[in-house]
Amino acid sequence: MCYHVGSPSKSELKNKLPKKKIYYPNENEIFHISGFTRPYLPVTLNSDVDSVIEARWKLIPGWVKNETDAGKYANTLNAESESIFEKASYKDYILKNRGLLYVSGFYEPHKVAGKKESENYFIYAPQNEILTLGVVYNNFTDQETGETYPTFSIITTAANPLLEEIHNEKKRMPLIISAQDRDAWLFAEGKQEIQDLMKPYPGDLGSHQVYRVTGARGEDTNKPGIQDKWSGQTSLF
Repeated sequence: MCYHVGSPSKSELKNKLPKKKIYYPNENEIFHISGFTRPYLPVTLNSDVDSVIEARWKLIPGWVKNETDAGKYANTLNAESESIFEKASYKDYILKNRGLLYVSGFYEPHKVAGKKESENYFIYAPQNEILTLGVVYNNFTDQETGETYPTFSIITTAANPLLEEIHNEKKRMPLIISAQDRDAWLFAEGKQEIQDLMKPYPGDLGSHQVYRVTGARGEDTNKPGIQDKWSGQTSLF
């Protein structure tokens, strides 16, 4: 599943998305971030298709009452496309609340026969273009403080041939929305139109083995070299 990503800086978003109004505040590129930290990342939501704003990873449904409960809520970092219309956390949102998450790439595990620990691979667009991942979102309101902010889950599909080889246990991948389908995803009407767009990515992707970010503990993995081909080093320190 897709729990780890890289994210473009505000300046790169401005450069690559000149027609969008960029309200995303982070000036710095994120080279690696785990969804389990519930980070704020750049998105375009279909409530305002002309803008890029920040939204918090991990969809929090409307019945969750406060931030404390949100932190404890079930793992909704990813939403499986096959069950998204039936699962309680998503079914009230998928028809009307969809968006695009902008990433520089994402990290996936690779199981090696005979080894306890998996390897990690970084997957990205061949020309290092920004990738857009399909998300479902809800605007969460803390009923104690009144604070409201958008929260999202990355939608996943069955793997394409590359991800079948890399993510070889669960054989899943995030829903990558190609440039020509971005408007279709944001403006889709009805279940069938949405389902037709939730399919394994048919385009080309680059990939290579990187440092094992999924197992990093107490290390700062948000460094430029984290996306480089793995050199065999055992620590980033």
